[in-house]
Amino acid sequence: MPHLESADRSPAGVIALDGRILVRVVGDDRASFLHGMCTGDVKGARPGTILPALFLTEHAHVIADSFIWVTDDALLLDIDAEAWIRTRAHLEKLLVADDVEFEDADSPIIDVEGPAALDATAAEPLAEWRFAEKGGSLVGNLPRFGGPAASVIAPRARLDSTIAAILSNIPGACRIDPAVLESIRIENGVALVGVDTTDKTIALEARLNRAISFNKGCYLGQETIERATARGGLKKRMFGLKFNAADVPAAGSVLSLDGKEVGRVTSTVRSPRFGAIGLAILHHSAWTPGLELKVGEGGAATVSELPFTQS
Repeated sequence: MPHLESADRSPAGVIALDGRILVRVVGDDRASFLHGMCTGDVKGARPGTILPALFLTEHAHVIADSFIWVTDDALLLDIDAEAWIRTRAHLEKLLVADDVEFEDADSPIIDVEGPAALDATAAEPLAEWRFAEKGGSLVGNLPRFGGPAASVIAPRARLDSTIAAILSNIPGACRIDPAVLESIRIENGVALVGVDTTDKTIALEARLNRAISFNKGCYLGQETIERATARGGLKKRMFGLKFNAADVPAAGSVLSLDGKEVGRVTSTVRSPRFGAIGLAILHHSAWTPGLELKVGEGGAATVSELPFTQS
């Protein structure tokens, strides 16, 4: 399968996100219920908006991340399939008398990465985090991995024909594999929940700020987010790593400074643009771009600000 070298060197790369599902949230209380359960401003969102949103515990530990596509008659929850299992259990414990139902939409999600992504999918220009209907599909300007990209929600029966149409719209467009998305994600410093986070990670530690509305009303986990924001109380935060050796170390490798552990490698990739790079949530003593850390027993890495694309 062709490899899209980077988001700015190829016109568009297309992939079906097989690990993600679409959940249709309906009922008269859907907006008020999800508004209180996630970090996105659901009640303030107009139809045609895509909201990045996190589901948190009361201590702001990350349960799952998602994108909410707001339509006139439903909220479409774009979420990792495995994460939905624990998220649904979490939400249903808090559903009391609310008129809210969760339905499997059985609609595949197609990701189109690259500078020509919207040219290949949208009938008209779309602002970031907006979507429109086109030929029975929903097309959104959604930079889910941090770079210019579009997402298409298509009927199951039209998955193959939709991908074929996207590929035919842009000369040079190609299918890509999950390894390409991983490279784009890490280059842009986008944390992957469950990989770069644990069940004790606070959302702000993983730089998931784009999914947090700091102006909305109360939601589960808000008090911890507010305290960390107002008092500057974070002691850990995600940074990039540029490994000094050509080979990337294993995830979980200990990072140390002056003989003390300051974090562990969480994600790694050999980037076509930046070489061997990775992500880690670091203790505040290591928050200095350019600082060299020891990796494992004999390796080394330099701390980088995120995203790598701007460092």
